[in-house]
Amino acid sequence: MLGPDATPDAEDDSADERGHATAVRNRILARWDDLPEATLRVARVVLDDPRLVVDLSIGELADRAATSAATVTRFCRQIGYAGYVALRMSVATELGRTSALPSRVADIARAFGPDDTAEDVRSTLLAGAIRSMQQTAESLDLALLRRLATALTRSRHVDLYGVGSSALAAEALATRLYRIGVICNVWSEVHAGLTSAVVQDEDCVAIGYSHTGRTAETVQMLREAGRAGAMTVAITNDPASPLAEQAELVVQTSAFEQFLQPDDLAAYYSQVYVSDLLYVLTAQIDFGRASRHLAASALAVSPHRAGGVSVRLTAPDEPAPTSADRRPALRTTQRNPA
Repeated sequence: MLGPDATPDAEDDSADERGHATAVRNRILARWDDLPEATLRVARVVLDDPRLVVDLSIGELADRAATSAATVTRFCRQIGYAGYVALRMSVATELGRTSALPSRVADIARAFGPDDTAEDVRSTLLAGAIRSMQQTAESLDLALLRRLATALTRSRHVDLYGVGSSALAAEALATRLYRIGVICNVWSEVHAGLTSAVVQDEDCVAIGYSHTGRTAETVQMLREAGRAGAMTVAITNDPASPLAEQAELVVQTSAFEQFLQPDDLAAYYSQVYVSDLLYVLTAQIDFGRASRHLAASALAVSPHRAGGVSVRLTAPDEPAPTSADRRPALRTTQRNPA
């Protein structure tokens, strides 16, 4: 079977003339090994010249791929779009945006070589991070994220699961949520994670992080949390993965950078971007509580910052400080960020 590296735009300079549709390309490559032969024919046509999606009707594209319109629709759904109209809108948006980008930024899916300059490495890594976050932002369902943020605000407890770099992304969200009053834990060791998962209930939220959606430990932990009654969420690049199948809500990231394997830096950037967005949305829902917790935590750590204010615990026979007493300390703390 022809692999994605053999598609015409993998190393073909004429791809610049046809235009880039990297978000669509990344979705196709992420699902490549799972696509049946009929939809692979459609995938090859789209990869070879994404402008055809904008220029041709669904029947005309089907003819180009020697298949049916129903197969084109199935292909769209397999890579995460509702249908041909949604795919066409995505490609049109991408072509309009990327046509103005420098070629170095727009086409960076290549392997690093030992003779690459530090400047080349720097610009390529930066472009990869920006592109993965941009593509993720465009694919996010904000209504779904709002629903999840509301559930996090009301939850009794939140469990986050992940292995490797996905665990680091989960840790980033947990640290932020804890500071605004959402009680949560991160589990990367499957025995501990399963122990926590089985004691969750309908007032809890469980979130699994996996770029591929196929990390067995993460899938297993999220499955058990769902069986216990928790709302289950998958944050993954593959909306048809085993992890997504175990989730009530699926948040799709978008990162496909072969040259970053095995560390998956682009995947990590997109996961952390989702975490940061979810954190801010959660803080907005109960802004009063979030503000109180952030102010209290800033005050607590202020003595450990250079130039910060001192904090003295009130003795049993002393009156508690008034809000006027505390206000200067909070203002001082805010002028000395970490």
